[in-house]
Amino acid sequence: MAQTSALITTLKKLLRRHNKTYIDVANCLELSEASVKRLFAEQNISLQRLDAICTLLDIEISDLVYEMQAEQRRPISELTHAQEKQIADDLNLMMVTVCVLNRWSLSEIIQHYKFKETEVIRYLALLDRLRIIELQPYNRIKLLIAPNFKWRDDGPIMQLFRAKIEAEYFRTTFTKESEKLMVLNGMLSPISNEVFQRKMAQLAHEFDQLSKEDAHLPIGARTGSTVLIAIRDWNYERLFTDSRPH
Repeated sequence: MAQTSALITTLKKLLRRHNKTYIDVANCLELSEASVKRLFAEQNISLQRLDAICTLLDIEISDLVYEMQAEQRRPISELTHAQEKQIADDLNLMMVTVCVLNRWSLSEIIQHYKFKETEVIRYLALLDRLRIIELQPYNRIKLLIAPNFKWRDDGPIMQLFRAKIEAEYFRTTFTKESEKLMVLNGMLSPISNEVFQRKMAQLAHEFDQLSKEDAHLPIGARTGSTVLIAIRDWNYERLFTDSRPH
């Protein structure tokens, strides 16, 4: 079923790439547009119809399969909404995912969080199916995500993070050597705002590079670090106007 879903997803991408619509497919198959949409939604396309659609795209079925396999080999930069929700709905899976993204090994996850080995392997197998990792022999973990991997904007993971951050992140004085809080306020033109956002992106890239460089160090020599980088339209007047009774 997973292969069927991947094949249909690839077929949709090729249709868009060739500027073909469901109406074009409907004309090709001599069906109504509604029937074609149902076929794709139910992922129930016969081999004969699949061959006809490939002919419409001027490709062979083997070309479609090759494209699907290439997609699966290509590092992912973002999960789908459904995939993120699957992770966000299971906090243990979320914890294992974060560990994996921080390049922890199976033994490190088990030792630090007291998971059962079989439980972690089950989660790793799921992350393997999501193409976040490749679970190799002896349960070694190979990270497959692209360098620009990120969680979806306002997706399930970001919503979960915000819920936790709002409740816990600022429950500190930011006076430890490992902590720092800076609040900047000023007036920027749209062009300067854009320039600053590019610098924010560069800073995020440097954080990721440092994390990769430290990946070889033992867990005891590294600590979990979370950085918030944000910029938005906001004036101090909001502190007064938002608190006024209505």
